[in-house]
This record gives sequence, C-alpha cells and structure tokens, in this order.
Amino acid sequence: MEVFTKTDIGLVRNENQDSSAYGIISADCVWAVICDGMGGVKGGKTASSVAVNHISECIERDYNEDMSDEALADMLIGAVNGANLAVYKAAMDEPELAGMGTTCELVLVRGDTVHVVHVGDSRAYSIRDGKILQITEDHSLVQEMVRRGELTPDQAMRHPNKNLITRALGVAHDVDVDYIEVEFEEGDILLLCSDGLSNFVTKADLVRTVSDNKGDIMIDTLVEKAKRRGGHDNITVTVIY
Repeated sequence: MEVFTKTDIGLVRNENQDSSAYGIISADCVWAVICDGMGGVKGGKTASSVAVNHISECIERDYNEDMSDEALADMLIGAVNGANLAVYKAAMDEPELAGMGTTCELVLVRGDTVHVVHVGDSRAYSIRDGKILQITEDHSLVQEMVRRGELTPDQAMRHPNKNLITRALGVAHDVDVDYIEVEFEEGDILLLCSDGLSNFVTKADLVRTVSDNKGDIMIDTLVEKAKRRGGHDNITVTVIY
C-alpha cells in the first residue's frame, strides 16, 4: 500500500490549523490521521498538533502485528481518548488556550480491514469501482438537521452553520468516539480529509479526480479544486491505496 498526503493553508486563513501524520508499518498495514483544530489564533494549531503527536506516539509504541482486531480497536480508541486528555490538559494549563479542540480522523488499514476512529466533521471515504462511500458521519449541527429531514445533503454543504461541530477532542475530560470497520479490497482508495476539502469538492468530483490521477498528482489536484472553489479553510487530504 502507498500513502500520499498534502496540507494547504487555503486562500483566506492566516494560519494552517490542520495537522496530519501517517506511517507505513508493513506492505499490508498503514495508518494515517488528520486533525482539524479550532480555538483562536494559537489554540487550533496547538490542539491539532498535540492530538496528532499523541496518536502517532501511541501507534508507534503500542502496535503489534500479532494483535487481534479487538485488541487493535482498543489500542486505536485508547490513543484517541488519550489525545483528548492531552489536549484538554494543555488547555487547562494555559489560559490563552481555553476552549481549544480538534476533530480527529484516524485510520489504520491492516490486510482486508479498515479500522476508523472518528470525532468531528473531518471525513473518511472509500472509493471502489467508481463509487464512493462516506465511511464516517459528521458530528455537526447540519448533519443532525439532515438526519431529521430538515436539510438535504446538498443544502448542508451550503448552510451557514456547516462548520459548527457537536463533538471534538479536548473540550471536555471525556469524549464520545465512533469506531467503524469496513472492508478493504485490492483497488480500493481510502481518502481522509478535513472539511476544507469536503465543503468545496463534491463526492462526484472526488471520484472523478481519484479515478483520473495517481499519487501526488491526485492530491495536488484535489487541493487545487478546493482552492478554485473558494479555499475558505485549511485543506488537508490523505489517500491510501
């Protein structure tokens, strides 16, 4: 498997508050994480960086190829819960960081299984045979409105409150995380992104772009599409295939 990633400040923000990392453990085991920070000039970048660093250290320290899927799930969930506490404690220690938080999209692919831990409105997609599956569901106010039938998905993309999230790492001592498993087949493409991509590039365009391009060209094209359509937020994307 290969991993390609890119982050961009976009066209409007003064600072890139997204953070990301990945690791290739073996030929059939890779992981990646994207965190999109929030909380003022200093807080957002600090929150995402603290979370990514904590998660990266946990995986590098605790992953074992002999782990069962259940033990692996526990390790990944524990890493994200630990990142939540790390961000929360950092905010408690420095008053100027009060209220900071971050989304978290953590994916580990091992063999034919994708393990996902998700908090917030960053996303994970699976693209197979020209069709796209959104693996995660946004923890956001507009997603709750979509669920209640008050908005269509297209309306949600343009809603003025689309960036208000209902869950984030670091805003409280505990956080509720989603854990998801999906199948991974040869030829599948996994795509992780912050909302700086998903708010500006449609699912149909994601499929076209990953179908027509490979590697660095693929992720460069995705980022440029988001910028051409406004670039109002930081943009981070990682692809695994």
